[in-house]
Amino acid sequence: MIKAGQIDKGTALLIKGQPFICIDREFVNPGKGSAFVRLKLKSPSTGQVLQETMKSQDNAEDINVEMMDFQYMYNDGENFHMMNVDTYDQFEIPMANFPDYQYLMKDGETYRCTVYGDDVLDIQIPSKVVYLVAEAEEAIKGDTVQGATKYVTTETGLRVRVPIFIKQGEKIRVNTETKEYLERVNS
Repeated sequence: MIKAGQIDKGTALLIKGQPFICIDREFVNPGKGSAFVRLKLKSPSTGQVLQETMKSQDNAEDINVEMMDFQYMYNDGENFHMMNVDTYDQFEIPMANFPDYQYLMKDGETYRCTVYGDDVLDIQIPSKVVYLVAEAEEAIKGDTVQGATKYVTTETGLRVRVPIFIKQGEKIRVNTETKEYLERVNS
């Protein structure tokens, strides 16, 4: 058991017999009355999002999860195929559980995963990732208005709005939370 006031982003809880991950937490201490916590919880297996409000001294049932390193191999359109780097066991993780990750994960990269039993509850993607630009429109001559941008497609299929000077074959750093261009990477 864990006190609601101690629940933090990323904490795994058992709600109504199902595992949920805390994806957002707000601690509220009103002038009158007792403090409480607003939680936004997501079920990795169904994608269901719950809003829960609990008094900070209330108990919640936390669950023991393991942090494991998984290497992303590929996706087949329905599942991510990943391999535990310690045991070489292979797992199929439904893409529907992580719909935003399809274009963020790179083949061969290792990701830290939260595992409960045989279920992968969370895949931690770094907040900044370097991608190779696979397709880029040609900049139009004379289109030099301040802040001119265009779309490019990365090696993973992610479409990102970038400045017009970015060309195919270059590397760019992208914020994976907002899917926004950060900078060109010279290497």
